[in-house]
Amino acid sequence: MKDTFKHQGMRQQLVEVLVNKGIKDHRVLKAIGKIPRHLFMDSGFIDHAYQDKAFPIAADQTISQPYTVAFQSELLRVSPDDKVLEIGTGSGYQTAVLLELGAKVYSIERQKELYKKTSNFLPKIGYRAKQLIFGDGYKGLPEEAPFQSIIVTAGAPYVPNPLLSQLAIGGRLVIPVGENVQVMTLFIRKGPKEFEKHEFGDFRFVPMLEDKN
Repeated sequence: MKDTFKHQGMRQQLVEVLVNKGIKDHRVLKAIGKIPRHLFMDSGFIDHAYQDKAFPIAADQTISQPYTVAFQSELLRVSPDDKVLEIGTGSGYQTAVLLELGAKVYSIERQKELYKKTSNFLPKIGYRAKQLIFGDGYKGLPEEAPFQSIIVTAGAPYVPNPLLSQLAIGGRLVIPVGENVQVMTLFIRKGPKEFEKHEFGDFRFVPMLEDKN
């Protein structure tokens, strides 16, 4: 589990790519420049770690494209000590970005294999979420609500009402909505029943799994 000068140099090149693609939040860019993304992938794919593309990981899931991680993180506008709910822990890379931004992260993963792997891995490289949970992201985490931010890292066919209800007033939900292609969507909670909606173009995500039991 090494992080060499070569890796650090490749990360800085990745940061420059993201800047050129329009990412402006310096804290997000700093997080991506710091986190050793290659450690989140199988060792045979180090050369792919700092390219701006998604890559397969365990359980038919992917580690998201760095631009997508940066874009979603920027939309969240995380402040230090914000309570953030992440739906879809996956490899833990987005979790690490949120932790670098100073968030108190609660993250839910539906895939048992990934949940076990990431729960073991993140603390080994110094990232400690408040809670990593094996469960159904569609239900959110009502016992810890409200959250200043909620981020969904898989394609949702619809917006789950429990996630909207678990947002704090003024809170932000970033969710890719759609079946085959998703539209990146931001909801800002303005009042008990008022939400402001913004859309930010097309993205592709693996589907968000629902608990059918």
